[in-house]
Amino acid sequence: MAQIKQETDKAADTPIKGATITPASAAKSAGKSKTGKARIKSTTGRKKPAARAVAAGKKQAGKVDKDTKGKKGGKEKKKAPSASKAVEARDKKCLKKLAALKLTGKKTSKTKADNPETIIYQKREVNLRELLKHYKQLKKGEPCLNKYQKKAIKRYYREEALKPYQAELIRMQKCLENNNRRMIILFEGRDAAGKGGTIRRVTRYMNEKHYRVVALSKPTDHEKTQWFFQRYIAQFPRGGEVVLFDRSWYNRAVVEPVFGFCTPEEYKNFMRGVVGFEKDLVRQGTILVKLYFSVTKEEQAKRFDRRKTDPLRQWKLSEIDVQAQDRWDDFTKQKYEMLKKSHTNIAPWTIIRSDNKHLARLNAMKVILNSVPYERGNKDLDFVPDPNVVISGAREKELMDAQRIKLGKFTG
Repeated sequence: MAQIKQETDKAADTPIKGATITPASAAKSAGKSKTGKARIKSTTGRKKPAARAVAAGKKQAGKVDKDTKGKKGGKEKKKAPSASKAVEARDKKCLKKLAALKLTGKKTSKTKADNPETIIYQKREVNLRELLKHYKQLKKGEPCLNKYQKKAIKRYYREEALKPYQAELIRMQKCLENNNRRMIILFEGRDAAGKGGTIRRVTRYMNEKHYRVVALSKPTDHEKTQWFFQRYIAQFPRGGEVVLFDRSWYNRAVVEPVFGFCTPEEYKNFMRGVVGFEKDLVRQGTILVKLYFSVTKEEQAKRFDRRKTDPLRQWKLSEIDVQAQDRWDDFTKQKYEMLKKSHTNIAPWTIIRSDNKHLARLNAMKVILNSVPYERGNKDLDFVPDPNVVISGAREKELMDAQRIKLGKFTG
């Protein structure tokens, strides 16, 4: 375009021969005849070649400018909006993503976004791992089980997990028989704490000739006139025998004072004499294991509700059990006093957290096995109790002291 303009400018500047009119010739021709005028008019009326070239050049340059502008304008009109729209769309997506992340509080990691742990299905949160597990089971041809069947299988596996330790209990019992040793195991704790269930698992495969489970009822009028420990001494084991007390003489330390079944004087006499009584037992060769099963108030309430509706467990529910929730703080206070005065190095207390029944049973077996020096049958077994389940009586007392200092009362 610039080249065409330069050519047109040159054409305009170059004079054409015979076409230029000077002022003198114009004046001279003005005084001539009409024919001269006509000639001048004809020459002025026609466009000169230079003018025609200039006009043609300008017209062509105008067309070229229009074409180029039209093309450039068209391209810019097409490109500019598409690029701006793409940028705007990208910015909107980024803003939406940031807003969603701020609302949900999720981390900007592709792995979590691509592999979520849960999904929402029918307004319910479903764990993908469990879903994949069920899918693999169905793919292998395994049956789809209902909740009762799943519960039965879960219980089966739990019982199978106890069998290696139950086999060790048989070996322990055999060791006691061979060495003519006596063993007493006390099962204490709140109502519905899991004492009876643990006793059944401990004794399931043991030799019935060499163990006894003792669960004494309330004393008769004749027994009330006797020395308090006398009714329990009558149940003590002979050589090579194990006796398991489902509640023991520690009823007088916890249950009887709470419900008023003994006088304050009787309670004080018991707490003074129980330590010496147990020292005599241990000193004379009896292996004494004291287990206290501790359950939370919420879990105890759940188990009581189940006993009310389950016909197979209704016999366990008594009038004392109904009042256990209302007298929770009184039981806690008596538990603290019992640990404070009767936990000794010779006859220590072992606290077992029993909200999870299976773990409580398993760890109770470990505590019993560790109390007898016998030759292990299966050395690959883990005989170390779980520290989250098994706690010493001294440690439990420390925790209760901390609760009282911090909250002003005992919480459990």
